Amino acid sequence: MTTAAEILSQFKATGVQTCFHDRHINPQIYAGLNGSNWSIKDYEARGGYQALRRILGKDGGEGLTQDQVIATVKESGLRGRGGAGFPTGLKWSFMPRSFPGQKYLVCNSDEGEPGTCKDRDILQFNPHIVIEGMIIAAYAMGISVGYNYIHGEIFQSYERFEAALEEARAAGYLGDGIMGSNFSFQLHAAHGFGAYICGEETALLESLEGKKGQPRFKPPFPASFGLYGKPTTINNTETFAAVPWIIRNGGAAYLECGKPNNGGTKIFSVSGDVENPGNYEIPLGTPFSKLLELAGGVRKGRQLKAVIPGGSSSPVLPASIIMECTMDYDSIAKAGSMLGSGAVIVMDDSRSMVESLLRLSYFYSHESCGQCTPCREGTGWMWRVIDRIQHGQGRDGDLDLLNSVADNIQGRTICALGDAAAMPVRAMLKHFRPEFEALIRNKGSQAAASA
Repeated sequence: MTTAAEILSQFKATGVQTCFHDRHINPQIYAGLNGSNWSIKDYEARGGYQALRRILGKDGGEGLTQDQVIATVKESGLRGRGGAGFPTGLKWSFMPRSFPGQKYLVCNSDEGEPGTCKDRDILQFNPHIVIEGMIIAAYAMGISVGYNYIHGEIFQSYERFEAALEEARAAGYLGDGIMGSNFSFQLHAAHGFGAYICGEETALLESLEGKKGQPRFKPPFPASFGLYGKPTTINNTETFAAVPWIIRNGGAAYLECGKPNNGGTKIFSVSGDVENPGNYEIPLGTPFSKLLELAGGVRKGRQLKAVIPGGSSSPVLPASIIMECTMDYDSIAKAGSMLGSGAVIVMDDSRSMVESLLRLSYFYSHESCGQCTPCREGTGWMWRVIDRIQHGQGRDGDLDLLNSVADNIQGRTICALGDAAAMPVRAMLKHFRPEFEALIRNKGSQAAASA
């Protein structure tokens, strides 16, 4: 078996200077993890803002045009790291650069997916890499104003990002005429209030405008009608954090760090029944077994039962399937789930799938914004049915009822929260139906159900 040290050695041999590494792997790789080396001085010492200088032609070169920057990002194969996995360079190309009025750039740092904890650590330990990535994106799309919408429950990261913005402004990387060029960009931080629904990009825009965070109908899409009705591009924190390295080293170099159609590295937030939970940045295409090894393996020597590979909204996979997967968008999709935000929730053989699904269903029922009837009513129904199964009041036909309710939610709502609530239910029943049936048959007795 390949050791964690060997995996890291192979990864480092590619020459990648990644934006973040987990303290559980090798604290020396990224000095910022000790909490004191996040400043602009330390970031510049690690090569920070060199990509911006290159684009603006401040290091002896001719600089890069907007088309060249977008082409480089396209070549890298970078896909959105917030969950959808949409090609970043292609999204940037949708922005109408000739639009005569105001355009906006937005960073989605509203990290509320259960199991996900990567973006808050990027903002806490390496905020300038997000700032530089946003400046480069703004340059490529001809945008002069940007916002970073930060989840309401990570106020410490919000304060750290604000401090980094002040440093960047003082150094001349933000504001009017950046570094003596004719390019200007103003960047602001916005503090959310903890609503999960605001992770959906149009609900985020509504909240940023000071309104109730509820998703908009699409079309029109944000690229044509976004913040304040103006063209807007929205990307995730980790997506922006990947951009400076791509510009410094080239799109092809980043693509080679991963696999075709899955360029570069990805931060996985590993939680649950592992010895060393935390954030781990690995090349896309790394076998799940190696990621599990990096996290110390299943805790207390127990057996792996199931894994939710991409945050609570992604369908669960049993051990027999996930152990054959590589951690990339295509492999996980082929297995019947989603890479999503990269939140890997590991469950050992002591876990009740009914209880786990009950907790997830309660979360989605609680976080539904109430705008769509299928989601508003259906999430509550699913939670109540699962609750009675868990507490010994399950009925014959309940599992078929759950599938029916999930079918009537999925694909029938304005945003993806309805799908996020329905897919875990359907996957749990697909892979672990006997566990639910036994609990109904034995009137909620876990001991009898597992006998």
